[in-house]
Amino acid sequence: MHAFLDTVIKGMVASPDDVRITPVERKGETVFEVQVHPSDVGRLVGRRGNTINAIRTLLTAAGARKGLRCSLELLDERLDERDDRPRERRPERAPGADS
Repeated sequence: MHAFLDTVIKGMVASPDDVRITPVERKGETVFEVQVHPSDVGRLVGRRGNTINAIRTLLTAAGARKGLRCSLELLDERLDERDDRPRERRPERAPGADS
């Protein structure tokens, strides 16, 4: 699953060297935490979240075929404009995404 996400996401963004994908085990599920360059976030999310939701659907389906539970979280690592400190790590959810 990691290789699938790596190929898809790096193929979509303008800064593939800045892509970080970290698998984290949570309650029997593998959550892939994805970080991209701030200028690539919009490209990965897409209009109304359609692109990120399509990637999530493919990941879920591919994982199910292998008997795995997988999900994807896009992490917000932009700098806080007020003081140049990294913001708190928070998963970004696309609009309309199921929790």
